[in-house]
Amino acid sequence: MTRLFMLLALLSPPAAPLPAAPPDLDAVRGWNEAALAAVRVQRASDSDAARTYAMVNAGMYDAVNGIATARGDKIRAFALRDAKGAPAHGDQQAAALAAACTVLSRLYPTQAEPLRERLEADLARLGTGPRVAAGRAWGETVGRDIVSARENDGSSPVESQPAGTGPGVFGQAWSGVQYRNMRPFGIADASKYVGSGPAPLGGLDYAAAFAEVALLGSAATPDADKSAVFQYWSLPAGTAQPPGEWIKVALNVDRPLPLADKTRLFALLGMTLADTSIPTVMTKYTYRHWRPQAAIQQADTDGNPNTPQNGDWKARAGSPGSSPEYISGHSSFSGAGAAVLAGFFCADRIPFTLVTDSAPVDPATGQPWKRRFPGFSAAAADAGRSRVVGGLHFSFSNVDGLSMGQDVAAEVLATRLLLKSGPTHVGACPR
Repeated sequence: MTRLFMLLALLSPPAAPLPAAPPDLDAVRGWNEAALAAVRVQRASDSDAARTYAMVNAGMYDAVNGIATARGDKIRAFALRDAKGAPAHGDQQAAALAAACTVLSRLYPTQAEPLRERLEADLARLGTGPRVAAGRAWGETVGRDIVSARENDGSSPVESQPAGTGPGVFGQAWSGVQYRNMRPFGIADASKYVGSGPAPLGGLDYAAAFAEVALLGSAATPDADKSAVFQYWSLPAGTAQPPGEWIKVALNVDRPLPLADKTRLFALLGMTLADTSIPTVMTKYTYRHWRPQAAIQQADTDGNPNTPQNGDWKARAGSPGSSPEYISGHSSFSGAGAAVLAGFFCADRIPFTLVTDSAPVDPATGQPWKRRFPGFSAAAADAGRSRVVGGLHFSFSNVDGLSMGQDVAAEVLATRLLLKSGPTHVGACPR
């Protein structure tokens, strides 16, 4: 019988190759751009935005990985939805498109109609037939299950921490603190990444950081270059937020990837950014540290003889900041994003060009400032430093924030979306 089966296999025609997607159809790029646009329209917070990017990209990854698993390709761990029910004959691009649209439409129902119109247009470019139909149906199933898996994850309802009082304490109420309790996407325990705290008010390290931001971050000291760098990375409400800029960085990396690898990269990136928001909010909630503007204006109350009080001091940013100072969220998100990309590509020094959502206009071109960075960590350092020259953070909050993001990324890269058998890592690079 075995010989008969072997003979029949040799005589049988080979399976028809899977039809290729249109060369210019890129589900990962198109639907990450849709997610960025949805976040802008929604005016989402940084934590809300990061959660959105994580869910959209986990959906695309699980949809593509499920079909690969059903086919018996290299089997990887899933993000949020296992491969049960995945059609081996399904079109993976169709699955990714449908999963992303389903997640976004359910997260932002007021934007559902244009999102569905975009989906229909994308699917039409794939053509008709059972493969596309099966991929779409599977992707929609995955998308629904992703949203269900993240219901009651602690990201809502919105909670606030009331204003504090006294030296060193942030003096405003701030919202979004429920994110300190959000269930992680990829890490085991967010509390282990909470920062060790700001420099003590009475110490020399605090006085040194105080003197630095008092000089570099002062609105009374004009410096066109520092103001431009601050604005470039400012990313207020109505932008894609700091996590979104790292999605954009990944989109701008000139390293072509197969669909399976590309969905994995963006799922790792999205989950890491979302998980970084948890210890960031935990840390802010725990320490409630005052921003430089309050610190400098009220320096006569801090008990430190090396911090001169200046009641007229204003931050270069034009506002004092809307959440506690320690830790810098721009820095933690940037440390996380840079570390995922460097880990995935096994290289940090990969040049890329980026125009942020808040980039100032370049007088030489009349266009938003397009900057070329030599690598991921260089961009992260620039983003973190922008908060100091903007007068919004002390340097210790930037340094600790970058480290926090790097540490969260290291855990996600080491433990998530790995091959189920065989070697999974080469050094720090996920395989």
